[in-house]
Parts: sequence; structure tokens; C-alpha cells
Amino acid sequence: MASDSGVAPVRLAVIGSGIMGTNHARVATGLPGVELVAVVDPDRERSEKLAAAFGARAVTDVCELPSLVDAAVVATPTELHVPVALELIAAGIDVLVEKPIALDVESGQRLVDAANAAGRVLMIGHVERFNPAVLELDTILEDVVHIEARRISAYSPRIRDDVVIDLMIHDLDLVTMIAGGAPVEVMSVLRAPRSGTPDIAAALLAFDSGVTASVTASRVGQNKIRHIDITQTDNYVTIDLLRQDLSVQHVDQSEYLSDHGRRYRQVGVVELPFLQHQGEPLALELAHFADCVRTRACPRTSGPDGIRALDLALRVAAAPLR
Repeated sequence: MASDSGVAPVRLAVIGSGIMGTNHARVATGLPGVELVAVVDPDRERSEKLAAAFGARAVTDVCELPSLVDAAVVATPTELHVPVALELIAAGIDVLVEKPIALDVESGQRLVDAANAAGRVLMIGHVERFNPAVLELDTILEDVVHIEARRISAYSPRIRDDVVIDLMIHDLDLVTMIAGGAPVEVMSVLRAPRSGTPDIAAALLAFDSGVTASVTASRVGQNKIRHIDITQTDNYVTIDLLRQDLSVQHVDQSEYLSDHGRRYRQVGVVELPFLQHQGEPLALELAHFADCVRTRACPRTSGPDGIRALDLALRVAAAPLR
């Protein structure tokens, strides 16, 4: 969609025509200041079908993109993230790479180094960072003590990655953002009741700041749950990521003497902050990416953030399977 401000729109390509590629193409088509120019997939039929749905050009190879686009979303299978993104960066194209950044930390670091050397924007698609309730945390977090995150889904044989890389990595990224760094201690338990890779994972994390975290992910549940609770020194923050809902609870406890002896009183106050940001997280993510392309700003979900989340996910996944 062309910009109404007179500024040239960011010309965008989407690499990959699967579920995430389709979602990115759909959202990009409706964003002010962004023009979906091309859809890339080695399968000509797939690329033509998706491109036709959104009025874009069908392309089968990223080598056709230079001079056509300013930026690209890499929504390919994980093993292709790095080679595809490296080719785009070498061609002078800014990139948003879907999570996880790479299969391993070393490959992810190569991508970060290449983007830095070329002066290109590299953003990682940890979309939960753009959930309106998460964006509000910038004004609420004060003195975090403990974080508890739960992410539950029903089983789907379509998913190739294990539950840590597919689901838990979202919350591992959020936890490290909230705690302000990577944990110094990681303990985890993995189970595989439905497939040959972990379907259930539970992790305990300890940070050198004193913050602790409990993170659970399951893809064999019956309900879809995306929930984070944050204990702070003076309050308790509850986030429902699905509903984009956030509340802050304050509890005042006291004891007093009455004619009937010692009594206990607890008074609670619940705040429902107004969310400054509204909308679909993927749309907010893509809008932020386009703004970074225009202004050359560092993305909210940078390459190093992607590496940190991947490294922690691999540490959690290193536990023996039960």
C-alpha cells in the first residue's frame, strides 16, 4: 500500500509461501507505507498463487530481487534462514528473519556479522515482543522478582520443530527481555508422549540479577494458553497474550487486634492499564521493520536478541528426553 505522506513506500518481498509467508503477505498488503512487490518460492505454482492473491509479482529465486525491493521477510524453513538472508544482505536488501534466527548459534552469528558489515537492518521475527500487552511492559516493569510463563497448544503433526524451538522460544525471548539478559543457570525436563521430539518442556531459569523464571510449553494440550505472570516487589502483573490483556494487582496486608483476638485483613486493588498500542502483533512487527528500514534504527528484536533466544532454547532442549 502506498504511503499517504508523500514518502516512497518500503518495497517488500516475502520469501516463502507457507503459513507464515502467507500471513506476512496478507499483513504487508494492508500496511500504510509498505508495498508488497514480490513473493518468492522455488515452487512456481505456489509463488504465483500467493502473489496473485495480493497483487504481487511471483519470483522463484532471490537473485531476481535486487533493484525490485528494499527489504524482505525470510519465512522459509529454518535451515534456509541463514543462506537466504546472507544472499539478500549481500545484495543490499534489509531483512526480517522469522524465528528462530538459525539452526545453531554459530550460523546466527555469521548472519549478524554479515548484516553489521554491510550496514543492513537485521530483525528477527519474535512477534510476541509486539503484542500490545508486552509493549506496555516498558512502563510497568520496576523490580522483577519472578516470571512464570505458560504456552499450551493442541498437537499438530504439521509442525516439524520440537516444542522448545516452535513454542517455548517465544517465552524464552520474553523472559530474557524482562530479566535483562541471559540466565546463568538452566534446568529443564522434556517429554515426548506424541512424537519423536519433545512435546512438553519445563524449564527453571536463574539470572545473575536474582530474577528467577519458570517456563512451560506443551503442544499436547486441549486449550490454547499464552500466559505470563510477573511478580515484582510491590505488585503482580498478569498478561494474557491471546486476549492482549494486562492487569497489575496490588495487595495490602495487615494484622490488627479486635475484641475477638488477632485478625488478618487483606485489601487488593487491580489496575487495568490503557494499552497505548493496539492491533495485530504481526502488523505492529512489520510496521516497526518498515520504520527501521526507513530510519536505519536498531530493531526492537535485533540479531543479537535472536541469538540469545536461540542459545537459551538450545540449552533447554539439551536435557535428556523422558
